[in-house]
Amino acid sequence: MPLISVGAYASNRRCPKRHPGIYCFWPIKFSLPWALLLLHTSVFANEFLDSLEFKHGIAFYHELKYPSDFKHFDYVNPEAPKGGKWVVPTQANFNSLSPSGQFGIVAPDAYWITHDRLLERSGDESSAFYGRLANGIALTADRKTVIFRIHPSARWHDGVPITSRDVAFSIEFRKADIEGQMFYSFIDRLEEINDRHIAMHLRKPITSGDIITLQWTPILPSHYWSKHDPTAVTMKVPIGSGPYRIGHVQQSRFIEYERVENYWARDLPTVRGRYNFDVIRYEVYRDATVVREALRKGLIDAWTEPDFRYWHSAYEIPALQKGWLKKIHRNNGMEIGIQHIVTFNLRKAKFTDRRVRRALALAMDFEWWNKTLQFDYGTRAHSYWPDTELAAVGLPSEDEITLVDEHRDLIPPEFFTEVFRFVEVTTEGQHRHNMVKARELLNEAGFTIQNGILRGQDGKKFEIEFISQNSEDKRLLLPYFKNLQQLGIHSRVRLMDSSQYINRLREFDYDAMVRDSTFIAPPVLELKSFFHTESAVDPLSRNPGGISHPVVDMLVEKAITASSMRDAVAACRALDRLLLWEYFQLPLDAVARPKTVYWDKFGRPDVEPKIWPPFPDGWWYDPDKAARIGILN
Repeated sequence: MPLISVGAYASNRRCPKRHPGIYCFWPIKFSLPWALLLLHTSVFANEFLDSLEFKHGIAFYHELKYPSDFKHFDYVNPEAPKGGKWVVPTQANFNSLSPSGQFGIVAPDAYWITHDRLLERSGDESSAFYGRLANGIALTADRKTVIFRIHPSARWHDGVPITSRDVAFSIEFRKADIEGQMFYSFIDRLEEINDRHIAMHLRKPITSGDIITLQWTPILPSHYWSKHDPTAVTMKVPIGSGPYRIGHVQQSRFIEYERVENYWARDLPTVRGRYNFDVIRYEVYRDATVVREALRKGLIDAWTEPDFRYWHSAYEIPALQKGWLKKIHRNNGMEIGIQHIVTFNLRKAKFTDRRVRRALALAMDFEWWNKTLQFDYGTRAHSYWPDTELAAVGLPSEDEITLVDEHRDLIPPEFFTEVFRFVEVTTEGQHRHNMVKARELLNEAGFTIQNGILRGQDGKKFEIEFISQNSEDKRLLLPYFKNLQQLGIHSRVRLMDSSQYINRLREFDYDAMVRDSTFIAPPVLELKSFFHTESAVDPLSRNPGGISHPVVDMLVEKAITASSMRDAVAACRALDRLLLWEYFQLPLDAVARPKTVYWDKFGRPDVEPKIWPPFPDGWWYDPDKAARIGILN
């Protein structure tokens, strides 16, 4: 039976002035015949809803772990006390509290802890999602329509009920920008069945990536944003619905979130034991060195250290020996991928030849780089998602070959016959061999060294300019530059501020950069943004290298639409293998477990799940522990 939408009549007009492309909701007066039609429509809607089986969650590739009557997740403390303050740094120089980061920099956590989402992802299951704002989820038999039932108690902080109209508004708003069009392209249309039920008609059967997108989507109050521009750069505090509301805030200095005492969802099983601090405060620090000093002085409570050097030696202070300061490795199996990756701008002619890209990879002595600059903490990434079952291992499986067999002429022949691994340099002789091979490849591609300078057939110098906002990149790249110099390639890092950097990205005006390439597992949600041709034309996507390859596009689509774990693994492994053999980018070290330094003033759950630990929302303030700590000036 097709769905008939009551709300559609009131929500299918676009705002012509305030924010084109975003649906606004207009009051409509109905005559008696229209009222009778709506009554008839309502009967059909009720019959449709009665035919559905609503469940408390949805899982892909496995059954739900938690039953419909579960009280809380196993990895939280349901009796965790409320109170205290959590003070952490941010390097986000924020200037806006609006939901759009299109023109401004949104404050950290502004829409994560102040707004609810339809679903909550389980931290101890690979792909399971349970209701939060939605207390029921149903699928039609063809899995191409998903229906969410809004919790009857759901309220905005001003007391207004949360309805299906808010859900529709939020998704249409996200779909209005370029990146949103990509992430939400799986939705064909939305239908508000009634205030508590919304149906999403999908272009294809639902996938885990679709649900992940919805799980990350904060639901916005349509009654507020229909009167305000959600794309404007503004410091006006908006209305939310989540466990916290914005309290004190000073642009580019700090923001405080205050716990909502009467939060409507405080007793839901997906929330119980979480959001325990009375106040969460982010303080802006533009330099990591200052952050470390602030932590040592006790001005902030915790810091996740990104630099192996400082993790190794920067916190050897008396407080560490006394047990007041703690250093821990946290689980975070949700984040997979590559910590440092060299991305070449494939739009530039000098990078279009695979032989050139392979030569640039051979010039990287990772083992020396890791030992000297990373204290040997790093692990070489021989995959785009290393240490997961999605990583390409051995030779391609039959499933992988079936996916790509008809495209053999577009794929490097090594894909089928060799196991990919970057050459490990353990001796000086191996390094010299790599450099000789790199010169041969460059010569084959038409480049020759003349008076110590590599030139193309047109006589132009082969130079590489890296753009960066981080002075640390210079230190990381200097050893690589010395090796490139032996090939006749002059390289440099151009440091710039945020506005200059963004402008360069918008113009595609760069040769290369060092960045991370991390994904939320499973990575299907983000594959399009990282590797698809559609993202190559978006200057602010996560595909700054401009990767555009028809077989890559096909494998991305296969991974996104996979209906079984077997299909997802085959597509991701084939994609991984192809990206590696094409040498589109140069992966360095794999993502490591987060390294967190914190003052021991807090309680932590006894169990830390491997997939997604509740940090810091599962922690709580412990006044007895805090009393033992001598406050440092």
